Amino acid sequence: MYLSRFSGILGGFFAALFLLSAQTRPMPGTPPNPAPDFPGNPGGVNGRMGRETAPEDMRHPILLNGKVTLDDGSVPSEPVRIERVCSGGRPHAEGFTDIKGRFSVTLGQEMDAMPDASEAPDRSQLPGATPMGGMRDSQIQNCELRAVLAGFRSDTISLAAHRYLDNPDVGTIVLHRMANVQGLTISATSALAPKDARKAYEKALEAEKKNKPDEAQKELEKAVALYPKYAAAWFELGRLYESRDHFDQARDAYNHSISADANYINPYERVFELDARDGKWQDAAAVSEKVLRLNPYDFPRAYYLNAFANFQLHNLDAAEKSAREAVRLDTSHQNPRALYLLGIILADKQDFTGAAENLRAYLQQAPDAQDAPKVKEQLARVEKAGGAKQQ
Repeated sequence: MYLSRFSGILGGFFAALFLLSAQTRPMPGTPPNPAPDFPGNPGGVNGRMGRETAPEDMRHPILLNGKVTLDDGSVPSEPVRIERVCSGGRPHAEGFTDIKGRFSVTLGQEMDAMPDASEAPDRSQLPGATPMGGMRDSQIQNCELRAVLAGFRSDTISLAAHRYLDNPDVGTIVLHRMANVQGLTISATSALAPKDARKAYEKALEAEKKNKPDEAQKELEKAVALYPKYAAAWFELGRLYESRDHFDQARDAYNHSISADANYINPYERVFELDARDGKWQDAAAVSEKVLRLNPYDFPRAYYLNAFANFQLHNLDAAEKSAREAVRLDTSHQNPRALYLLGIILADKQDFTGAAENLRAYLQQAPDAQDAPKVKEQLARVEKAGGAKQQ
């Protein structure tokens, strides 16, 4: 690891940057997140039941269900995140589709936010659970429902006219594949899997939901034995190994997944995270660069880690370029540390004005961050260095 020529100003705080910012995907052993079962249709005339009987604008569990399909009519082979987006606000992750493309969500239950559109859910987050909190009808009048899948753009469903006692079925959300994007988070090989391999894969996903990792591993190993090009099954097997700290086996499974489908993004993401964890910065830079060549639009996390890896390698121009893209793509401020990373890169390039601007922006977005006092000290040093340079 190269030492920054400006490390004195920043106080040797670089090593903690990646570790504090890591937002790896949850593993099958983690506690499940709430995601409701499919609700029944309340019925009534035109799908409505006595709206006048409901107390006006009280908090209620607002249930919605529907389906997601691709623009060719097929069902995505991987879970698709369902988000609620309201005017002027950040996206809210509400749930995921099942293996048949169906979804059922309870608005406002605030599932754990994902860092970027590439993030696949922990399978244990997919079963039903009780709604939490509730929302008022007026809170969703400026909101839309959309699906999120890397490499695709989603139609939206307006919730402006939806009320608590309305028919919860909102219909179908269609995903349209983006032009000139090779990398996807669904694998083309899944559609070619023979029946027995597909059945074993689905059994494994069910076992993961029930927190039965031994059973899940057995079924996934069966699936890839029956169909060695089953990229999605290899990826799930790698995640399972990784959750059990079997990192060599996890890497091997991820590499099998990549060999089976070179355009399947998910295993690349896990590989560059493992490279970063092990301090293999050259490998982390190369693999994250591969992800960005496959899909330059949907992976701010890959830009962030590519910037960090290049900073460690002292490739400051490449680090700055990726860090700026990470900041640009983080429109919902999911990863404010991209601003901090850009700040220290610019400080190392002796652009103290730009460095101070980004450090201030980081403190503004994350005022209660654990490292905020340390960053304030670094900001003061950068401002002092900038003043001395001007003089």
